[in-house]
Amino acid sequence: MSFRKIDIDAYDEDVILEGELCEPDPRDPAQVLSDAKQKQAAVRSTLARGDIPGALGIALDGIPYGPNVEEAKNLTLQTVVSILNSTKSSEIISVVKALSQDAQDTLMKYLYKGMGMPGWGDVSGSVLLGWHEKLTEVAGTGCIVRVMTDRRSV
Repeated sequence: MSFRKIDIDAYDEDVILEGELCEPDPRDPAQVLSDAKQKQAAVRSTLARGDIPGALGIALDGIPYGPNVEEAKNLTLQTVVSILNSTKSSEIISVVKALSQDAQDTLMKYLYKGMGMPGWGDVSGSVLLGWHEKLTEVAGTGCIVRVMTDRRSV
């Protein structure tokens, strides 16, 4: 059983580390977290005015990526999911159409990240799947392919 505790990647010359997949966010991790908190406040005020496309645009602009910014990534995910949960299903297509192609791709990344988080599927799994369906309907399957091949993880 001790063979299962051996890290075989330590002996592999071709192992790819997360830092080699993409460049880290050029901002300082503390600055990234501060930006995420400011965005969360801006999203709340925009949602209070009823501007869902605007709130989603704010949340999806300048997202944190790369290693060492996990707290900011999770805060941004929570912000995006709160927007998705507050949107009526009849408004989803118009909101998605209002987003740029890059924002649609970023939204798809967050949908997949939300689906992959333990415990999140119970809370908002049906919401995430509903958004996925409408986003794929508007943006096409190319959106999924671009997300799967992009090395910048959210």
